[in-house]
Amino acid sequence: MASTNLLAELKPFADIVQSNAPLAPYTQLKIGGPAEVLILPRSIEELVAVVKRCMEHRLGFRILGSGGNVLAQDSGVPGIILRLAAPAFTQIVVEGRILKAGSGATLSSVIAHAAQHGLTGLESLVGLPGTIGGALLLNAGDRKSDIGQFVRRVEVVDNQAVLRQREHDDLRFTSSGAILDDPVLLSAEFDLESESRDAVVKRLHKAWIQYKATQPFSFQSAARIFKNPPGLTAATLIEQAGLVGTKVGAAVVSERNANCIIAEPGATTRDVLRLIDIIRTRVQDRFHLELELAISVW
Repeated sequence: MASTNLLAELKPFADIVQSNAPLAPYTQLKIGGPAEVLILPRSIEELVAVVKRCMEHRLGFRILGSGGNVLAQDSGVPGIILRLAAPAFTQIVVEGRILKAGSGATLSSVIAHAAQHGLTGLESLVGLPGTIGGALLLNAGDRKSDIGQFVRRVEVVDNQAVLRQREHDDLRFTSSGAILDDPVLLSAEFDLESESRDAVVKRLHKAWIQYKATQPFSFQSAARIFKNPPGLTAATLIEQAGLVGTKVGAAVVSERNANCIIAEPGATTRDVLRLIDIIRTRVQDRFHLELELAISVW
């Protein structure tokens, strides 16, 4: 249960605050305990007011997108979680070569929107789960390109709970992710290239088929677990370590992509964490490489 003090601090937002709220439905693995407090802002103004309250009362918070890279502890997640899923945070608008998307918009919907408007550049990200906000903070991409290179500017809520614009030159995108000092990423504008709509859609369709062939089935609750080491893929290392199909409780290493763990019915976060430990230890022993987590444990 949320502490009485925490709920008292958030009393002005009682109609959008949920205490002891289930988190599992909002994560890709569909497991884990509840959030002490879950806040679901309905507008940018409401979000700014919540952030201001948190800053003034020194209340820490986390931002939850689609939960693709979140593993919630079985005992629950203490503190405040903000989920930006309302229409105010998921809008996608195209003007010429510029596509603007709210941080809560899914990456897949943004890529599809770009393709339908004959805009190219984001196809290499096809199939990746998550929201635009998550993709930007991770600087999602492959060896050929990353999402950061297409960013024109972003809109944020800063440490004083004020709306700000950050231009591309103010941002730092690295292979490990974006370095953003502001607590909330609201939206991003992308400068993309124009091309024939049919050509972009055709390329996107081909990339999608190739991606799906190497991923867990859509009906499975699964998540990518490790980052790829430089010049290597985590999936290949895990395969070569003989770990495909390895199971702890109801958590299992996927046979279609060894860098994904599937949470079968009855799985717990503890099962997944124990399986992660086994994978890291075996890969370390075999290849003298320490795999770095791509998933955040809350």
